[in-house]
Amino acid sequence: MSDSIALWHTEHRHFARLLDLLERQVAAFHADDQPNFELMLDLVSYLRYFPDRYHHAREDVAFARMAQRDPQVKPMIEQLLQEHRVIAAAGTELLKYLQQVVDDVVVERAKVEAAAATYLVYYRRHLALEDRDIVPRAEQLLTPQDWEEVMAAVPHGADPLFGEDSDERYRELRRQIALESKEV
Repeated sequence: MSDSIALWHTEHRHFARLLDLLERQVAAFHADDQPNFELMLDLVSYLRYFPDRYHHAREDVAFARMAQRDPQVKPMIEQLLQEHRVIAAAGTELLKYLQQVVDDVVVERAKVEAAAATYLVYYRRHLALEDRDIVPRAEQLLTPQDWEEVMAAVPHGADPLFGEDSDERYRELRRQIALESKEV
């Protein structure tokens, strides 16, 4: 397995863990069980910042290469590219509502829950489709030179949550992830 494929898998596992944590916080919100809105805000901020700026941008380049090598994957790739845009828009909407809640602005519960549900459903479906159909196909289709071009097209940014030089902003989120890892 190439380093690029391994990175793709690792990042997907990280994103899935974060979506699990977000889903638990949304369930607590729904049950009036005092969710941690600042944690939710940090979580969605990370998912809007890092994956959208680096991970999805690298995928977009890999997808274009895959479509060139195998035109049969083009419809699926077009769908995934559209999902990148939908996930970004849904994340922006959810961020807006979470920021309002943190700022003590009254927001309808149904709006927050609907935005969170949309975000979670699209993101999870997207990851599952990529893991099941696209990543194995990329491994078959893309050459080492393709992967070099994918990585060169989008400079690698330091992962502010899971990277070695993690951002102080995500300290509580890292702590929560570590606690949940111990429970498993």
